[in-house]
Amino acid sequence: MDWRDDGILLTVRRHGESAAIIDVFTAGHGRHAGVVRGGGSQRMAPLLQPGAQIAVEWHARLSDHLGAFRVEPIRSRATNLMTNGDTLAAIGAVSALLTVCLAEREPRPDLYAATVSLLDLVGSAPDWPSAYVAWEMMLMADLGFPLDLSCCAVTGTTEDLAFVSPKTGRAVSKIAAGPYQDRLLPMPDFQAGGREAVAVGLSLTGHFLLKWVAPALGLSQLPEARTRLADRLSRTILHK
Repeated sequence: MDWRDDGILLTVRRHGESAAIIDVFTAGHGRHAGVVRGGGSQRMAPLLQPGAQIAVEWHARLSDHLGAFRVEPIRSRATNLMTNGDTLAAIGAVSALLTVCLAEREPRPDLYAATVSLLDLVGSAPDWPSAYVAWEMMLMADLGFPLDLSCCAVTGTTEDLAFVSPKTGRAVSKIAAGPYQDRLLPMPDFQAGGREAVAVGLSLTGHFLLKWVAPALGLSQLPEARTRLADRLSRTILHK
């Protein structure tokens, strides 16, 4: 069995004396693991960095075997991702969520394209935290847990949307919320954007990742990397 594809490197772990097992989110073959011979060497370390865009060639005698990768660099992203702690936390959160959320060898082309776009923005565009929030929403939708923020769940209006039902993930207008506002989640002001919208957005996606996605995966909590990113961005945002 042989195939070639492009992918995003998610995780690297040592295997034996000099090899490494890598997990790659590929364009056409989904999340896929394989052994890289010599992947544990100092020579390969700069190439095998989470977040790197790589070309991989996978080979195994049978399709259900772990198999081996040959790896070629496409784009390292190291310069952008290592500019500060927030960007490093972002790649950690993306890698951790994809690793725990995606079934192996299941192609998700739309999510892959969105992830590439996000990683290209992280560290290079000032509004990348907003793009990260949008990416988490797309991740949930791609997994079958979409939020419906298009109109009010009670009245059907598309105006004055200010809250989200913590049970259904549907938007609620300020008027429809009435005296029950304290039982609802605030909706991020995506049009206004800015730091506050990011903090509110991370709280919103975090609620539904924990309420819907984690139980479906048999998890009791979100990956530490995601929690760490949310804490960093919310703390940074609220103190600026």
